[in-house]
Amino acid sequence: MRIGELAGRAGTTARAVRYYESRGLLPARRDAHGHRTYDERDLKLLREIRTLQDFGFELEETRPFVECLRAGHPDGDSCPASLAVYRRKLDELDALIGELRAVRARVAGQLSRAEQARIEPAAEALVPGGPEPRCELVPEQAPGGQER
Repeated sequence: MRIGELAGRAGTTARAVRYYESRGLLPARRDAHGHRTYDERDLKLLREIRTLQDFGFELEETRPFVECLRAGHPDGDSCPASLAVYRRKLDELDALIGELRAVRARVAGQLSRAEQARIEPAAEALVPGGPEPRCELVPEQAPGGQER
C-alpha cells in the first residue's frame, strides 16, 4: 500500500508516517518508481505507535514495542523491554496523580475558606447595627437614585 492509504487506515497523516520513518520506527521501503510502500505489518507497527501515543507515551517510549513487533512477537508488549516501559509509565502516572490530589486538596481548601468568608459578612449584616445586606447582582444605587 502507499503512504496515504497506510496513514488513512491508521488514522494519522502521511507527514506523521514520514516522521516515524525518519526516527527509525517504520521501515522506509520504496518501489521501482521511488514511491514508499507498506504492508500489513507496517500498519500494525503504526497502529501500535498511535495507540501508545494516545495513552500519553512519548514517541521514543514506543520504540521497545515496535522492536518487539519487528522481532516477530504477536504483541508489542510481550517483550521485557516493553514491560519495563509500562512500569516506568505507571510510576510516572502515579506521581502525577499524587500531585493532582495535592493540588485538588489545596483548591478545596481555598474554596472552603472563600465560602466561609462569604458567609461571615452575611451573618454580620443580620446583627442590629451591622452593615446593610448588599446584592451583588443589582447595581448599587447612589443617593438620588443614580447607579454607581
